[in-house]
Amino acid sequence: MKTIKVIKIGGNIIDNEEALARFIKDFATISGPKVLVHGGGKLATQLAKQMNIPVQMTEGRRITDAETLNIITMVYAGKINKNIVAQLQANNCNAVGFSGADGNTIVSEKRPIKTIDYGFVGDVKQVNTEALEVLLNHTITPVFCAITHDANGQLLNTNADTIASELAIGLSSIFNTELYYCFEKNGVLEDVDNEDSVIENINTESYAQLKENNIIFEGMLPKLDNCFHAINKNVQKVCIGKSDMLFNSNNKHTTITK
Repeated sequence: MKTIKVIKIGGNIIDNEEALARFIKDFATISGPKVLVHGGGKLATQLAKQMNIPVQMTEGRRITDAETLNIITMVYAGKINKNIVAQLQANNCNAVGFSGADGNTIVSEKRPIKTIDYGFVGDVKQVNTEALEVLLNHTITPVFCAITHDANGQLLNTNADTIASELAIGLSSIFNTELYYCFEKNGVLEDVDNEDSVIENINTESYAQLKENNIIFEGMLPKLDNCFHAINKNVQKVCIGKSDMLFNSNNKHTTITK
């Protein structure tokens, strides 16, 4: 069984033209099947402000009303996604841009209203890998933005970390899957103010302890929950750190294990 790498990049790369160009050049050299998942960066927020559309956030998550959904679809599935695909082509990496609606790859349902109405935000319910398998077997790299659909014509804003995790799980029936979350830190840190305090390995037991001791909290928790969800659903390996970890195994990063 071949090994596939599912790699998620965030705003620290998306928002920096030089960093993105450098990453894409390196990413293109990764041999074997691979999938790239990207977040939205700051561009959607900037465009919303230019169009006088209020940006509503709660607990770090975007409230997605109809106008906001229009903007993030234009930015995520349009401007950012196609820019990445074009740059990959320039680096001899044949790629195809995807939302969850394309090829019916990721079906979500609109998040139910509990205490907060998130609007047009989707929670992933199903990943269909048939179209992806055809492309990957022809050495074409899928590039996913953070938009899914509900199979009834409605697009939904969906967390990019979750999309990466669910794609890795979905592909695990046909590949040995490895999941990489690239962000601005060297990994999960024991001390947020010390870049060298990387916790190199976290398993289920140590994660519970780290949470109990308030060493891991707030923004890192949803990312790690996605990591353990993937590990518990047949993903072979999950790593968190700077994108350098993909190209140099000696770079410090955090590996998640059962």
